[in-house]
Amino acid sequence: MKIYIASDHAGFSLKETVRAFLQKQGYSLEDFGPYEKNPQDDYPDFIKQVAQVVSNHPHERGIVIGGDGQGEAIVANKFPGVRAVVFYGPCLPIAPIDANGTETADPFAIVRLTRQHNNANILSLGARFVTEADALKAISIWLETDFSKVERHVRRIAKIAHIEKTQ
Repeated sequence: MKIYIASDHAGFSLKETVRAFLQKQGYSLEDFGPYEKNPQDDYPDFIKQVAQVVSNHPHERGIVIGGDGQGEAIVANKFPGVRAVVFYGPCLPIAPIDANGTETADPFAIVRLTRQHNNANILSLGARFVTEADALKAISIWLETDFSKVERHVRRIAKIAHIEKTQ
């Protein structure tokens, strides 16, 4: 699997950490920048490149990083077939019981669910809201978690694709 990454100036340091981490883990990756920290950069210039590649290859994955991650996800989600989600950091679910009635208290459950239920193909991180350690753990979980292929989730993703085509 190839991973595509990009950030803005606020996410630059975390992007460099993520890039080194992914390379050490043996992932093939392409970095769309920035290649130096520039407080005057504009995140859409970098994020759109990741989103375009993932849009053309929806089974590939992208990681985008900004100060809060929201703008980056907004840009990415403008591209057909992209399902970008934001991760801020671990949190305990309010209702720690899954659909099978099993108690869960997994602070990274949200990351797993973005893959299992939504087949998210871009992970957006808010560098001002997540520690490096938590970001790397979330990325590992996100990359290792497969889409569940449960019929209701497949159906819902197909409905999203249909909405994109009718806009």
